[in-house]
Amino acid sequence: MYIDSHAHLYSDQFIDDLDAVVDRSLATKVSKVLLPNIDMGSVDRMLLICDQHPEVLHPMVGLHPCSVKEDYQNQLDRLYPYLDDERVIAVGEMGTDLYWDKSYIDQQVAAFRIQVDWAKERNLPIVIHCRESIDMTIELVRELQDGTLRGVFHCFGGSLEQAQQIMDLGFYMGIGGTSTFKNNKSLREVLVDVPLTSLILETDAPYLTPHPYRGQRNESSYIPLIAETLAIVYQMTPAAIAEQTTDNVFTLFDRLT
Repeated sequence: MYIDSHAHLYSDQFIDDLDAVVDRSLATKVSKVLLPNIDMGSVDRMLLICDQHPEVLHPMVGLHPCSVKEDYQNQLDRLYPYLDDERVIAVGEMGTDLYWDKSYIDQQVAAFRIQVDWAKERNLPIVIHCRESIDMTIELVRELQDGTLRGVFHCFGGSLEQAQQIMDLGFYMGIGGTSTFKNNKSLREVLVDVPLTSLILETDAPYLTPHPYRGQRNESSYIPLIAETLAIVYQMTPAAIAEQTTDNVFTLFDRLT
């Protein structure tokens, strides 16, 4: 059994064939898919598809850093009531992003702090996006860590030193399709020295499609391709990778059933 811990199946790219995408996931033993929210524009569609596939799809609520603008407080105020939905398993996708637009970084940090408060208040994990901003985000988590904060650094692609800092904070790392890229040997070399007990699998579908489908739409049924890459890294069977990473997901997302 596999779990895709991060996928945007509410994206417009899946409107025409979501049922088939879910069926393909189940056929490849991906039994659950966790859905990080983006903003107010995505939350209702996300919850709708979770209603349609309640045993497979599980929602989170958060404000993605790329959606943080001048009105971020208004967006957060409108999103907060959705945390009352008992299906919500995490706060996310939240974080920082210095790749697309650096002009709202102060607002991103402010939104990060507010969402961490949500997580502590509700005893929920956080799902962190940190593109081109991993060091500052690690420092931010370190500042806010009070022994109760937990979560995952989504789409990890950092150094061994950064991985160690993340583990020292009690956080997991999400490993996705980039680990399979032929030109990403450096990540695989880092993972050799990272215990599998600190990793969870993810696709970030429809983005970051693993080899050999790179350039096409990603989907949750490709999780086994990531597991096969990790099986080589750790010299284990894909089944052993599936078992450990699934256990890790259930440990982190303890509302998941």
